Amino acid sequence: MKLIDFLRDPIIAISDWITSLFSNWGMSPDWATFLLYLIGAAVLGVSALLMTLFFIWAERKIIGRLQDRIGPNQIGPWGIFQSVADMVKIFIKEHIIPTGVDPIPYHLAPIVLVASVLMVWAIVPFSNTVYGSNLNVAVIFLLAVGGLGEVGVMMAGWGSNNKYALISAFRASAQMISYEVPMAIILLIPVLLSSSMSMNDIVNAQNIPYILVLPFGAFIFFIASIAENGRAPFDLAEAESELVAGFNIEYSGLKFGMFYVADFLRAFTSALIFATLFLGGWKGPGAEAIPVLGAFYLIAKSLIIWFLGVWIRGSFPRYRIDQMMNINWKFLTPVSLILFMLVILFSKLVEPVGQNMQYLVILIINLGLFFLSFRLLNNQNKKKVIPEVGSRTRPVAKPDNYFSEDVSRG
Repeated sequence: MKLIDFLRDPIIAISDWITSLFSNWGMSPDWATFLLYLIGAAVLGVSALLMTLFFIWAERKIIGRLQDRIGPNQIGPWGIFQSVADMVKIFIKEHIIPTGVDPIPYHLAPIVLVASVLMVWAIVPFSNTVYGSNLNVAVIFLLAVGGLGEVGVMMAGWGSNNKYALISAFRASAQMISYEVPMAIILLIPVLLSSSMSMNDIVNAQNIPYILVLPFGAFIFFIASIAENGRAPFDLAEAESELVAGFNIEYSGLKFGMFYVADFLRAFTSALIFATLFLGGWKGPGAEAIPVLGAFYLIAKSLIIWFLGVWIRGSFPRYRIDQMMNINWKFLTPVSLILFMLVILFSKLVEPVGQNMQYLVILIINLGLFFLSFRLLNNQNKKKVIPEVGSRTRPVAKPDNYFSEDVSRG
């Protein structure tokens, strides 16, 4: 194994070395491939779980600064070992299993949730040579794995044999399923532009990052991914003031810690998928010649998107359940459908002219629909403004659901 080859592409260098080693021993190359898959899965899983420690510390520190607080600052320099202390505390805490739980779904739920996040990493191309599996139906696999997370939430709520946990599981599942609809619709547009459902092909097709062609589509996907993950301001799945900590109320110790890991790891995984679909993935200067640079570019792009999600989490208050559902079914879903249909129509009409003209038309459609939809939203909000008592302005008719909304506030 040459040092320069290892530095340029360590994964390929190690795999070639293991394959040659098995060949010298007279063993079938299939055994080397099997061992490489096992090593890759173990390294990827352990790395993702260890990265969670950094995400927990960084998110606490960033939100602390956003809210004019210090954040972790006691354990280790800048509080960098606070996550380690929390991990040790979770490991040594007692496992309390309530009486009457359904043991199979109760114990499997945290495992299913963490597995649903880690399985997404198998289809993400970290460079032009490093990826878990180049599935030709990777987009369908992505949606299917997202559904597995919803199954884990329902298993936790149902298996806990607790009414609060069950109600929260129903609400969390409704939220996750609802926001997967605009996500799935927007996912079809990169598939259309790249003529493939493979994540590798979608990245390779991005001579221009799709966020420059589909800015409004990327915005919808970003908002829907935050809501689908149950992150603030869409954290109704664990609204402590309403549902006594949510579907995981009956969990303690390491099982609760696995829900915690799934939450923080899912946030970065969503950013990883966004960077792959809309920011060119691993593409960047020198990434094809030096694959390790491609992994660096992908992680850097994902961290930027992850930071935007944390920024939103630390800045916005929580939506009510009716507001959250209205955002999805009255805005994101119809707008994503209109955008998808317009992109299909006009991209086919201008396809003979060339790809550059096709991208320009799609960009104009995105910008036009963005300004039109928000203009309509602004006009709709103005109609709902109720004049103050004593105002000389002409009274505006109250919407039908005004009194119900007023009661729900309080």
